[in-house]
Amino acid sequence: MASQEILASQKSNKPSEEPETIPLETEPSTPLIPSSKYSNRVVLRTIIERSDGGVGLVGETIVIGGWVKSSREVISNIFRGSGNYPARAKLQPAPSKRVAISKPPPPILNLLVSDGSCVDSLQVTIEFSDDFPIRPLPIGTCILAEGVLSQLPAQGKHSIEFKVNKILHIGTVEDDKYILSKKRLPLETLRDYSHLRPRTTTVASFMRIRSALTFATHTFFQVNGFFSVEVPILTTTDEGFSAKFQEKNNLIQQLQRSDSDREALLAAEQDLLKTKQLASQLEEKEKLRLETLKAANIPEDFFSQHTYLTVSGVLHLESYACGLGNVYSFGPRFLADRRISTKQAAEMWMVEAEMAFSELEDAMNCAEDYFKFLCKWVLENCSTDMKFVSRRIDKTRTNLLEAMISSSYERITYMEAVNVLKKVADRKFETEPEWGTELTSQHLSYLVDEIYKKPVIVYNFPKEFKPFYVRLNDDGKTVAAFDMVAPTVGKFITGSQKEERFDLLNERINELGLPKEQYEWYLDLRRYGTVKHSGFTLGFDLMVLFATGLPDVRDVIPFPRSSGKVNN
Repeated sequence: MASQEILASQKSNKPSEEPETIPLETEPSTPLIPSSKYSNRVVLRTIIERSDGGVGLVGETIVIGGWVKSSREVISNIFRGSGNYPARAKLQPAPSKRVAISKPPPPILNLLVSDGSCVDSLQVTIEFSDDFPIRPLPIGTCILAEGVLSQLPAQGKHSIEFKVNKILHIGTVEDDKYILSKKRLPLETLRDYSHLRPRTTTVASFMRIRSALTFATHTFFQVNGFFSVEVPILTTTDEGFSAKFQEKNNLIQQLQRSDSDREALLAAEQDLLKTKQLASQLEEKEKLRLETLKAANIPEDFFSQHTYLTVSGVLHLESYACGLGNVYSFGPRFLADRRISTKQAAEMWMVEAEMAFSELEDAMNCAEDYFKFLCKWVLENCSTDMKFVSRRIDKTRTNLLEAMISSSYERITYMEAVNVLKKVADRKFETEPEWGTELTSQHLSYLVDEIYKKPVIVYNFPKEFKPFYVRLNDDGKTVAAFDMVAPTVGKFITGSQKEERFDLLNERINELGLPKEQYEWYLDLRRYGTVKHSGFTLGFDLMVLFATGLPDVRDVIPFPRSSGKVNN
């Protein structure tokens, strides 16, 4: 009965009445080329590094921005780029009637533009028009433009080009003063222009690799349960490595040695007299300033005790490891060493890790895993830049990184290293390996390159070679410390287990004659809830050096500082 009522009600519906339709919600279409989140321009890497070279984006209207890498003006389309052009048709007899001469095509400006996001540049074409009267755009000019991507003939180096419809911005260049040009400059020269060298293909590639290694560092430690801790750059703790930056002007003494420099000597003496007069005036002002401070009960010095630029964040990091467990720090460290070295600068970035409830072997395991992680990250995330490195710097670098990932690292004690080196008969070392002599870079390179042919970790060094805080071994002569050595870069990771026993640490401080008042806070970590802990330090700039195959660390530091060199 109920079913009959339902059927009757269905029949009573008018055929003209259509069932109500619910409109479907349409999802917003995703653009083929997403623009930068914080700019309306499209990053060139998203175009150039596509698997099809950007051909799939032909016809898209976009905005691009970057700096001109090369510029060439052409008069006719027939001279543009590379491609196949039709052969000239057979000449026909001239008609009797006057034929209007066709207007020549407008001049064209062909550019290569880079925005620093990748190795390759984008070919950009600008045609003469009333909106854009063509003029030279020298290398270094900044351009922001709107236009359309179009396909180029397959025979050319580039698959696509960007045809400009509208110029949005031009950042001009003083061409006669601009240091960069199409000619490749030596890296040594570029160090004096650290504010401009990121625009070169080579330095830009190194910096992208450096950026990737920075991200990889944070990824490794965060994934493995470490907490990031910022340690101070200014510190009252002097580990014995700090030195003051002082300069003495001995121009007068130098000039007095030569009779041929009498005029220069006289000028220098006059300058010195003026300087002394100025110094006297400044002393009077300083005396007045100090009297004012004293009257106002303000301390003369900014800090109440001697303060240093830190050479290591290890001691401060330990205090947080003894509260948080596993911690790491990433930042600049300073060393006032005047020796000229390709592996050292006055300011270098270090990665430091410290782990509570861990011993020396745990630190060695972590350091090895971290190094392998960095090598793998570079290969997987910087493939284009590594191809450039192989082509321009070192064709074996990619293979070397792969070998670092797959190798098992040799672990030997300091004593074993000395004994192995002493047996070498066909090589004369500058310093003969003996117990109590430090292993030189020559020794370490021979161990890695000739004997073991893989990375080597040397551990248990004589206590005289390592800082006071490293744990003393049971033999009373060696300490629980290690150095990791890799091919081409040498020693770039150092680590140790820290001395957790109060009495032994206190004895070591007294033995070295260190100012104990500086280390009372450090001894507190042993007085209150001491724990075994270990860690390591990686020279981050040296890691970038290793990944890129460059010989000098100053070429992978954005703004290198060394003795006598602070340009900006």
